[in-house]
Amino acid sequence: MTPENLSNKNVVQLSPSFRLPVLIIFIGLVFLITPFHPWPTILISSFGFFLLLQSFTLRLQFTKDDLIVMQLGRELRRFPFKNWIAWRILLPQLPGFLYFREEASPHLLPILFEVKSLKEQLRLRVKDLEINKTVESTNSKT
Repeated sequence: MTPENLSNKNVVQLSPSFRLPVLIIFIGLVFLITPFHPWPTILISSFGFFLLLQSFTLRLQFTKDDLIVMQLGRELRRFPFKNWIAWRILLPQLPGFLYFREEASPHLLPILFEVKSLKEQLRLRVKDLEINKTVESTNSKT
């Protein structure tokens, strides 16, 4: 992080991770050995290449009050933390997904960023809104 980022209201930008797109492309290529090829390979690998392109162009920025989705340096969407109800990282061992719910709607984003940094920033800013497995299991028993 540069001093410019520190002076800019403690803005943190996450580094990209190419794990999810590469995994999807690999899964698509595995379908070449099936009798159904080339269609599953083309469809799955195309989606993987789309995510690979997104991982090069999209960035997540965390400010004190917002999660900002940037594309090529331009703001696409801003999610104020004050509107968040809950969040959770699904399948963190794999290239997973970030689920978060705002007052207006739920969101599910593929994780195209470093999972450790993402979890760290979310816990720093909205830790009390994290959905834990223990909470879910006790709620399902009642």
